[in-house]
Amino acid sequence: MMNLHGQANGPRLVAWELTRRCNLNCVHCRAGAKRESCVEELDTARCFQILGEITEVGKPIVILTGGEPLLREDIFDLAEYGSSLGLKMVLATNGTLLTPDIAQKAISSGIRRASISIDSAREDRHDDFRKERGAFKGAVNGARVLKEAGLEFQVNTTITRHNIDEVEDILDFTVRLGAVAHHIFLLVPTGRAKEMVNQEIDALAYERLLHWFYDMRGKTPLHLKATCAPQYYRILRQEARKKGEKVDFNTYGLDAVTRGCLGGTGFCFISSAGTVQPCGYLEITCGDLRKDSFRDIWFKSSIFNKLRDFSSYRGKCGRCEFIRVCGGCRARAFEATGDFLAEEPLCSYEPKKG
Repeated sequence: MMNLHGQANGPRLVAWELTRRCNLNCVHCRAGAKRESCVEELDTARCFQILGEITEVGKPIVILTGGEPLLREDIFDLAEYGSSLGLKMVLATNGTLLTPDIAQKAISSGIRRASISIDSAREDRHDDFRKERGAFKGAVNGARVLKEAGLEFQVNTTITRHNIDEVEDILDFTVRLGAVAHHIFLLVPTGRAKEMVNQEIDALAYERLLHWFYDMRGKTPLHLKATCAPQYYRILRQEARKKGEKVDFNTYGLDAVTRGCLGGTGFCFISSAGTVQPCGYLEITCGDLRKDSFRDIWFKSSIFNKLRDFSSYRGKCGRCEFIRVCGGCRARAFEATGDFLAEEPLCSYEPKKG
């Protein structure tokens, strides 16, 4: 995002892959996570320094993720230190390792919310996706543990052809679990998910799904958010216009952290090895925190600055009147064409600009 003076603002969200170790073997894993890490992880001291460097550019939400972040022995030390600096620390987990003791440690360290990944309301389907029997029961138990501990949690669901037929059931199941939010993620074929490219839903199914998700607003107690689905923020504005609402395309539907693709503009990703990317799915290195400061990478990366210049976007994204609120998925464009500024391949909308 840019401020009124044309300068980059600080990030709103930072996702930090603290480890690539994981106790599951999910078919769609961006990180290709395994039980043993194949890279040297940043040590605790450098992680503390990086948290301090992040505060030099803003006070974003910091998502502690992986792999499975609970496999980092210092996870709660990092959460506590980040919280003490005024950062909003949250935890992204598969849920299977959660216990009452771990939940209490998370609360004590200042973690404000956890997310648990659930990709089906059916045990067999979720376990097939996660490649581990018992993964579903573990995730559901993890949700119960968080609910009883009083730590709010959300459910994250990756949508593919394998589960698009049960999105309503998953939403209902999320309500029954006691979550406060449901975030859907549209598959981006990177990491192990490259082998699932034929599981991507097509552009028309994508559009129908996002319209359904929009229609669920106000019909569920959950906060709903679509991720890796930037067209949702176009749909928000189109539907508002249909209802006769006055819409400022630049602000309508945006909350503290939300527009379409945030990669490099309001969001970045830190890998377990310390490299910085626009997002976890757009595997282009923008800097190395073993050598450079977070501040220098955020403001000086040529990749980040290209992503912030919407006039440089190509194809129909470059012509689109919704470019500032949608942006198209840059990772999906890169995987399809090798050009991160190319048009979003899973968008059925035709711009009105001409």
